[in-house]
Amino acid sequence: MTHAVSLVAQYFGSSGGELRVGGVPVGSIAAEYGTPLFVYDASVLERKWALLRGTLPAQFAISYSVKANPNRAFLRFFLGKGCGLEIASGGEFHQALSAGCPTQKVLFAGPGKSEAELDLVLARGIGEIHAESLLEVDRIQVIAARRGVRARVAIRVNPGEEAQGGAMLMGGRPSPFGVDEESLEAVLDRFLSEPSLEFAGIHLFTGTQILDHTVLTLQWRKGLNIATRVAERLQQPLPALDFGGGLGIPYFENERELDMARWREDLVALTAEMQRQPSLRGTCFLVEPGRYLVGESGIYVTRINDIKTSRGKKFLIVDGGMNHHLAASGNLGQVIKRNFPVALLNKLDGKPQETVDVVGPLCTPLDVLARDVRLAAASVGDLVGIFQSGAYARAASPLGFLSHPTPPEVWVEDGQMSLIRRRGTYDDLLSDLVSSRRQAPNPAGQATVRCSANAKKNPAHDVSETKEQ
Repeated sequence: MTHAVSLVAQYFGSSGGELRVGGVPVGSIAAEYGTPLFVYDASVLERKWALLRGTLPAQFAISYSVKANPNRAFLRFFLGKGCGLEIASGGEFHQALSAGCPTQKVLFAGPGKSEAELDLVLARGIGEIHAESLLEVDRIQVIAARRGVRARVAIRVNPGEEAQGGAMLMGGRPSPFGVDEESLEAVLDRFLSEPSLEFAGIHLFTGTQILDHTVLTLQWRKGLNIATRVAERLQQPLPALDFGGGLGIPYFENERELDMARWREDLVALTAEMQRQPSLRGTCFLVEPGRYLVGESGIYVTRINDIKTSRGKKFLIVDGGMNHHLAASGNLGQVIKRNFPVALLNKLDGKPQETVDVVGPLCTPLDVLARDVRLAAASVGDLVGIFQSGAYARAASPLGFLSHPTPPEVWVEDGQMSLIRRRGTYDDLLSDLVSSRRQAPNPAGQATVRCSANAKKNPAHDVSETKEQ
């Protein structure tokens, strides 16, 4: 069984060889909204939320990481569960507010926060800012003092090497993320000397896309040790310990999903240790998942426009590509291209018969959604689906490349389809341009040229002349 087929069985279902999303045939979704598009199944979000909430001890709060998928429908879904929101930019702050999130439930992490962003969030009364450097601490202090507010600020810590793990390492090495563990005391001293700063706790984040529960437990235990030392240094209980995100989902054939039952056992033991620490009594424990909650809910749906064979290799040319889904093309962090789960969505019952490349319409050899993948015999018009596309897909892609219209997003819940982001238009591509008096140079008396609509010779070179007015 291929990874794509197992995901269909686990989360979606099919009928007559056609994928169903939330009970709706994918062909009906494509007919209603066109291709390419992203479609999300709300029931998958419900299942993932229930599994995570049931795995974490009751003492843990959850903030959804907006960067994973910033669509307002997702933000409102998690706000309805009692979540806070973790943002990484001023733009995401506006996204959070537009979804109805109270400012006190927003925390702001990420390196390189600008003065304008910090001023914006402090003016609106953000819940917490997680500082990534000593300079950022000073910058927050100056803005807070100028505005006459007391800023709640946590310190993001880049821990030692023993806490490394995950597909993308964030800590344990030289990094723009967080304050090095060995420099933590100097930053704490600065906090204690500034009345405009309220120390909100410690934020630990060492890696992402972690599929081994033992790695997560190791990292969280490291965070617990750092938090205990900080509380002893401050001689007061620690307000909060943020373990960050990092929970992964299986993208590739050789990967297995995170064992939540065994991780739950680890967390029960870890929580008991926390409760025995006087310095952690009353501490708020927090996690910031994104990909884990939303990644498996989404499918990128694109249609085959052409099929060709070149020097023995068969290509399925589809109407969407890396401009919509950079991660699936392998150009978002992969060293060696590996395929996301992919299938012909209207031929799920077909046996794999041919090895093909699935490529997009862009003028670059990088535009490959799947390489050497085994699929059923394909025809022009078939629907190709890229699974595991609910996180870091549309929002992490170069949507403006080659000026194709942006893809819509569709939410399916209880058999009902809802458009949650419309398809971009060609007019949208021009909407942010600023008019200018500057024109292309045209020496006096020189003829200007334009392409002829009915060229008689070579259409690529034939022109008609129009005298300058």
